[in-house]
Amino acid sequence: MNPEQLSETIVDALTALVADGAITLPDGVPTQVTVERPRQKGHGDYATNVALQLAKKAGTNPRAFADLVAERLRATDGISDVEVAGPGFLNVTVEAGAQGQVAADVVAAGAAYGRSQDMAGHAINIEFISANPTGPLHLGHTRWAVLGDAIARVLEAAGAKVAREFYINDRGNQMNLFGASIEAAALGNPVPEDGYRGDYVADLAAEVVQQQPGILDLPADERLVAFREAGYAIQLKQQQDQLDGFNTHFDVWFSERDLHADESHGSVADTLRSLKDNGHLFEADGALWMRTTDFGDDKDRVLIRSNGELTYFASDTAYYLNKRARGFDHCIYLLGADHHGYVGRLRAMAACVGDDPALTLDVMIGQLVKIMQGGEELRLSKRAGTIVTLDELVDQIGVDALRYSLARYPADSPLTLDVAEITKASSDNPVYYVQYAHARTCRMIGNATDLGMSLPGEAFDPSLLSHDRDGELLRALADYPRVVASAAELREPHRVARYLEDTASVFNKWYDTKECRMLPMGDEPVTPTNEARLVLVHATRTVIANGLDLLGVTAPERM
Repeated sequence: MNPEQLSETIVDALTALVADGAITLPDGVPTQVTVERPRQKGHGDYATNVALQLAKKAGTNPRAFADLVAERLRATDGISDVEVAGPGFLNVTVEAGAQGQVAADVVAAGAAYGRSQDMAGHAINIEFISANPTGPLHLGHTRWAVLGDAIARVLEAAGAKVAREFYINDRGNQMNLFGASIEAAALGNPVPEDGYRGDYVADLAAEVVQQQPGILDLPADERLVAFREAGYAIQLKQQQDQLDGFNTHFDVWFSERDLHADESHGSVADTLRSLKDNGHLFEADGALWMRTTDFGDDKDRVLIRSNGELTYFASDTAYYLNKRARGFDHCIYLLGADHHGYVGRLRAMAACVGDDPALTLDVMIGQLVKIMQGGEELRLSKRAGTIVTLDELVDQIGVDALRYSLARYPADSPLTLDVAEITKASSDNPVYYVQYAHARTCRMIGNATDLGMSLPGEAFDPSLLSHDRDGELLRALADYPRVVASAAELREPHRVARYLEDTASVFNKWYDTKECRMLPMGDEPVTPTNEARLVLVHATRTVIANGLDLLGVTAPERM
């Protein structure tokens, strides 16, 4: 019996009490109740505060309400005891057979275990990284590469239809500076003021000339454009390859240029017409403004400057409407630490176009990451040329160690990682600890196979998993679907990482308990208890592998 099944059992008990007239619930019986693992040992397998939540509505006190529910639950198959504690908490102890069935359920579900349809019907666009195509990706982008992808993975696990989107900032003066910098490197001229520097610019120049030998003979205006476009194509492909190698794959690469290419639905021009028709635009000081203060912004926003130039906010607004027009009912933005001011303006923008931002928009702000090596911070500066690229970080740290280390913290917490700490093969290193637990399950299963052991199938007797350590591990495995659902709802994949670490700890304690041996000793025959524990090991391997996959981290069979 897992928490979801116990929740259904408690709902059934409440429904029966209402039907019998024992309690009255004016708002009706809830469709589900909260069931959690108690923090203190000896407080049963699961606990619920349903009596404290509903007693007042029922016109009684929580203890009396809890007593009625407890009496019903004690008569339910699979429940061995129910204790009413404190002001009205219910501590539930599940029969070993009902608890042990969790292991078989996990094995049967396999890769689908933990997945649900809680968010089925939701079409979600999650945009992250969105770097200028003017240089390699570096640590400033790496945290979002991990968190954006992990958030998408947990949302998909909850049943949502998710599109990962990269917004290519390929329009504006920075692109011209980029092209001019590559051209200058090819011609051996000084880099333009505010241009891009670094070895990668010279490398791009050499590659462009190799691809287009006649480019240096073009007229100056044509030559600049040619260098810009060729360098753009090469750099964008490098970014895409970097991210693919980092196990972050985008569904959509959206060019900013497309918003300005024509006047079709979702273009900037179409957006301005729509906003004007809705009465949210006004002119002042020769510029065109959006009245975002009507919806809580701290000031109105300029869309077209007095010199006729469009602002980034005009593109932002058109881009949001473009996403909505493509059928996404919810848009998630992952922005850097220097974008706090965008939260209010984006919410106001969504309201201006007729949406309820509480329903259609999430703006997440991430904090900075520092990477330390040998006691010194690895510093990054794209334009100064002192770049530590994503590829270089992966070479030093590894995909798994870097992804896991970035995924196990909330996005809004500043983070400092030490290369030596996150790459060492030690139980002090969380990614190593979790991956090693998975490798241990694989080794145990291999040893069992060598002895001729196999999963018992219908002969599996869940009641044989009766040791306290069996129960602790089973409850941990049963908790996984709730953790995934919570991670999706709150956009917090670090909950999965922390769960995996806790579960690996529970598994290791189980492994070290001699009464819980899976393999027979010496010449002892294989017993049904050995086979039952083989099911439990298979279940543990499944859950750890599933959890690591949600973080984009591999589950090695050997370490």
